[in-house]
Amino acid sequence: MLRIKSLAMLLIGLGTLGSPFQSFASAPDKHVAITQIVEHPALDAVRKGVKDVLSESGWDAEKNLKWEYQSAQGNPATAAQIAKKFAGSNPDVIVAIATPSAQAMVASARNSNIIFSAVTDPVDAKLVKAWDQPSPKVTGVSDLTPIDKHMALVKEIVPAAKTIGIIYNPGEANAVSLVKLVNEHAPQLGMTVIEAASPKSADVQTAMRSLVGKVDAVYLPTDNTVISALEGVIKVAEQAKIPVIAGDTDSVKRGAIAALGFDYYQVGRQTGGMVVDVLNGKTPGELPVQGIENTELFVNLGAAEKMGITLDEVLIKRAQEVVE
Repeated sequence: MLRIKSLAMLLIGLGTLGSPFQSFASAPDKHVAITQIVEHPALDAVRKGVKDVLSESGWDAEKNLKWEYQSAQGNPATAAQIAKKFAGSNPDVIVAIATPSAQAMVASARNSNIIFSAVTDPVDAKLVKAWDQPSPKVTGVSDLTPIDKHMALVKEIVPAAKTIGIIYNPGEANAVSLVKLVNEHAPQLGMTVIEAASPKSADVQTAMRSLVGKVDAVYLPTDNTVISALEGVIKVAEQAKIPVIAGDTDSVKRGAIAALGFDYYQVGRQTGGMVVDVLNGKTPGELPVQGIENTELFVNLGAAEKMGITLDEVLIKRAQEVVE
């Protein structure tokens, strides 16, 4: 009995001195929850950029930060469920990547700090009242693409183009905004726009087929539904010899001829900087919505050949990256 009692007293004594394993059981200092509407290279790069900046700023998921990630897998209903879950856990910051996820978060997690990213038009999406007037709890980074420059790129690659097709999901507010801009700028360059709706990823290839024989080129906006099913578009385009120009540079690596777009990893880093500001004490309302200024030209020579296009040497030399 004496030995047992002594051992018990020893253990109690060690407890008061502090266990060497105590730090592993302690709660993290901050909680960041991040979600995106679907997984594809551009949005994945945003997420990585956010996480890298947090780590570089001292917020480490292995030490003092609870990092939580959920993908909606392209389903708006799932995005709404994730939003309700995050609202219940009340993290210090919620990062919502892409317009549908941001809209779901703003609708459900009204008491949480929300930083959106890769949102085309945050005003039209009703996330904020104005670019320079963020909501008290909501702000972020917009990836509004320069559609006028994109239409000029289409015309440079296909000078004889009279009709341009655009595939988009009418349920995505960001895509609707971009289609509106395409309809404003394409006619100025002598091109008629033919729209092909694709409400689901499974509809994308069918939408592309509907454009065969009707268009001289296809433009793919930064529509999450369409980009997640890009391979179906490329397959039809190669068979029908229809040049495809995209709004994001990652699509060029996957088979589009060209894109004038943003480095989405840098978009993520820009977003991460805003997250760090909030973790360090600022409120979203103190941070105006940010845009992205720098664009990069990517071209894919192999894709051009498969779609019956010869790219001008001047265009190739202007590109920041050439995919063979």
